[in-house]
Amino acid sequence: MNDSASFSSTKKLVLSALFLALGLVLPFFTGQIPEIGAMLLPMHIPVLLCGMILGGPWGLAVGVLCPLLRSALFGMPVMYPGAVSMAFELAAYGWFSGLFYKRLRAKGAAGMFAALLAAMVLGRAVWGVARWVMMAFGTQFSMAVFIAAGFTSALPGILLQLILIPLILTALKKGKLAE
Repeated sequence: MNDSASFSSTKKLVLSALFLALGLVLPFFTGQIPEIGAMLLPMHIPVLLCGMILGGPWGLAVGVLCPLLRSALFGMPVMYPGAVSMAFELAAYGWFSGLFYKRLRAKGAAGMFAALLAAMVLGRAVWGVARWVMMAFGTQFSMAVFIAAGFTSALPGILLQLILIPLILTALKKGKLAE
């Protein structure tokens, strides 16, 4: 399969449901300990993969739904401001990973990493802006809090994404399940 257009709409819907289900289930492996979940970012991986495999619009949809549905079903993350700001962040991850991967995948592993890094940085920026707006225009959300919560404490999850996602995409390519 050469690109996301080669999947039928039905296959895209089924695969999106799979990625959404993974986004709902993976946080259980962090033991429902918010600090570990905030470090490992388990919902981000299926959203980034969805965007890269199925395209930006599908990744955006899964990204919006995942934290909101998880909050409604399981109470974690807390709906406001956590799940709402994550919905913006993951929507950006899904959209940008699909957009950049489509344009850069011909460049091989370098293109894959560039697409992934760009999506991750832009998603974090969207999260920061959303959180800043939700916290009454930054009165409780400073640049120091953004750097600490968005990057420093999330470093293990960021590294996990940079390792796992290329490995998964490479394995799927070898199995002719993604391009």
